[in-house]
Amino acid sequence: MANSEKKKSKSDNAKADMSQSPEPKNGKNSDKNGAGKNDAGKKDEGKVAAPLPKQLEPTVDAAPIETKLGSFDLDDPLLPAWVEESAFRSGGYPYDKSMKSDKYAEELTALQIELVKLQHHVIEKGLKVVMLFEGRDAAGKGGAIFALRQYLNPRNARDVALPKPSDTERGQWYFQRYVAELPTSGEIVTFDRSWYNRAGVETVMGFCTPEERKVFLKQVPQLESGLIDAGTILFKFWLDIGQEMQLKRFHERRHNPLKIWKLSPMDYAALGKWKDYSKARDSMLEATHTDKSPWIIALANDKRRARLNIIRYVLGNIDYPGRDKDVVREPDPLILGSGPRFLKKG
Repeated sequence: MANSEKKKSKSDNAKADMSQSPEPKNGKNSDKNGAGKNDAGKKDEGKVAAPLPKQLEPTVDAAPIETKLGSFDLDDPLLPAWVEESAFRSGGYPYDKSMKSDKYAEELTALQIELVKLQHHVIEKGLKVVMLFEGRDAAGKGGAIFALRQYLNPRNARDVALPKPSDTERGQWYFQRYVAELPTSGEIVTFDRSWYNRAGVETVMGFCTPEERKVFLKQVPQLESGLIDAGTILFKFWLDIGQEMQLKRFHERRHNPLKIWKLSPMDYAALGKWKDYSKARDSMLEATHTDKSPWIIALANDKRRARLNIIRYVLGNIDYPGRDKDVVREPDPLILGSGPRFLKKG
């Protein structure tokens, strides 16, 4: 069956299932998403996404996967209820609900004012600041970077998101194309994924050999130590989410016409490799978390809390004049921690 026919079949089946479901006799057995509930009060169905415009439909078909809680098919417009219900607390997330939007907006604005103060200091003193953002697919790296950079002067603050290496770059020293993007004096550079691709996606997808990975893990602490000794201020953030939250966000990307561009072939491939990515993450953190260059872990099931605490950490670890201590308080220890031990604790 062709991909387009498969997708049409999934969509038609979902619509048919919805049309055959008996309508509740009163409002008590129906939730705001239109999903019916059984006598125990549990949802029988999840959210159904509207069809994408034809020209935005992906050309590949995602293979269904099995998880400990149930079966998941990314291309099915029906989001399973078990994903919706378990996503927020998945992976042992410490909160029950997301941060309220008005409180988030108020705190973010105050922190962004502090970031503008920080950038002024960075420029005035000629500092070099690097922030690496790594993490699970769909963990919110891009959104965290945007919140951090939103009101900074782009002449002195830039984001680096490199594409896959060219033939020429594949023949170079692995770190060469990343080193070329490092900041000059007075500049802040964020990396939306970085040289740690070698220890993550390249390892899991077989784009590097075990020996290349071994060499990388040996060299990277030396590289980072050299950068820090030369005056670079280096932050390494790992954003982590639970598996059900990842599935929910992937489903949103797949069926939202404004977010479909975020879904890459690597995301499709990552769906069935949760354990492989976990194993690669754990060994990478163990090998590259040092006192001099620590990994800062952010639990990111709630993107709002993750963003605020990442920004607080940056502001609290660079001394700049005029810091508002009421705004730049200590990060939430339930959300932000140092190294693999914090991740295991979670």
